Amino acid sequence: MGLLDLFVTASNPVLEVLLITALGSFLALDSVGILGEDARKHLNRVVFFVFNPALVASNLAKTLTYESMVKLWYMPLNILITFVTGSAFGWILIKITRPPSHLRGLILGCCAAGNLGNILVVIIPAVCREKGSPFGAPDVCSTYGLAYSSLSMAIGAIYLWSYVYNIVRISSKKHSSGIDDSTSNSSEEPSKVLNGSCEEPLLLKDLPISDNHADQFALPCTSLEARPQDPISKFKQYLKMLSGKINLKTLFAPSTTGVIIGFLVGLIPQIRWLLIGESAPLHVIEESAYLVGEGAIPALTLILGGNLLRGLQGSDIHVSLIVGIIVIRYIALPLLGIFIIKGALHLGLVHPDPLYIFVLLLQFAVPPAMNIGTMTQLFGAGERECSVILLWAYGLASISLTIWSTIFMWLVA
Repeated sequence: MGLLDLFVTASNPVLEVLLITALGSFLALDSVGILGEDARKHLNRVVFFVFNPALVASNLAKTLTYESMVKLWYMPLNILITFVTGSAFGWILIKITRPPSHLRGLILGCCAAGNLGNILVVIIPAVCREKGSPFGAPDVCSTYGLAYSSLSMAIGAIYLWSYVYNIVRISSKKHSSGIDDSTSNSSEEPSKVLNGSCEEPLLLKDLPISDNHADQFALPCTSLEARPQDPISKFKQYLKMLSGKINLKTLFAPSTTGVIIGFLVGLIPQIRWLLIGESAPLHVIEESAYLVGEGAIPALTLILGGNLLRGLQGSDIHVSLIVGIIVIRYIALPLLGIFIIKGALHLGLVHPDPLYIFVLLLQFAVPPAMNIGTMTQLFGAGERECSVILLWAYGLASISLTIWSTIFMWLVA
């Protein structure tokens, strides 16, 4: 298959995404008012709690077997490599550009976390439907491609909300604490009690205190003395601290729950016999879940287009930061990904399935994750800058994804 044919095959799915994204942006305009902020918020909740879990669970249940587990084990490691290498490149970008402290978590997040779910869920089935696709029969390709994309979505969400979430949170806290410190310098000097003195009375010394009751106002220093803790108490304290820093609800998001259900249905023969296949007694449940899950693809793309409008408002972010993030995500990471996947193939770590290798390679070339914008909204640090970064990143993704998809298909074909 010629390179030009591969380019046409790779460009059509990206153009589909671009057209639907443009439609979402049009519907989100104030003059149109169909997909406004409230509408996107409600639709996003439906996608998050209903469409995505159904899509993930139905596709994994149909394709997952014990044999396929041997093939899929490398994907979590591959996604971890994208996060680690992206973070390393982002750290270098921060050292070069020296951005404000509240933007450092945003920069690291955009460099580390790619859109490992929505983009793949849209592009992979579209590539499979193309006549010149090198991945075999369209139906089989779409089924396995959606399974790979669904697993990528769930694993990416776990890494995103456990790693990038805390990076953005820490960065925003440093920014807010810096503001608090600057305001506290102009305020009155705190009392000695706030400085941790155990011997000063709780009341000011100017107030009259009877000699007989002066001891009532002393801090109980002896009760605050450190006591030795047994290992079990220390371990419980550590778990409590860890659970406070990591949002466990986001780790077990609905899409992650869908992966668990898909694994259970696919790997337990009794449940698989009940649900999977035309002769299954309860196959209507699986077909209904698949029908609901198909709504995720157009809904996600429309929401993406509406959210990108916020980037048109602009910000005072330096152009060098935007250029640096785009270079990292669209040049450095894909090139590094080729060497990593080729090395994994040479070592026998990756099953030589062309579609599976294509998905692994594409995980290095996707734009930043849209949920980073949600995190900046949550912590109130770098929200407008994030919108501008995502606008440029997704605007150039149509060119980048087309080129890299062509190269990747040429490598695996």
